[in-house]
Amino acid sequence: MPSLPGINHQAAIKAFEKAGFQIIRQGKHIIMTDGENILTIPRANPINAYTMAKIIKVLA
Repeated sequence: MPSLPGINHQAAIKAFEKAGFQIIRQGKHIIMTDGENILTIPRANPINAYTMAKIIKVLA
């Protein structure tokens, strides 16, 4: 089974900012919120595709 490509954490942040999220804290992880939901994005390059899918699944 071929591996899935990851995504750069900066590209993920830009995508979530376009969706209405704002950065509230930064460190080893980036914490973002839209007022209702809180996301934790790791500062990894690339972010594993499965990790990104889990982050998005929380929003659904």
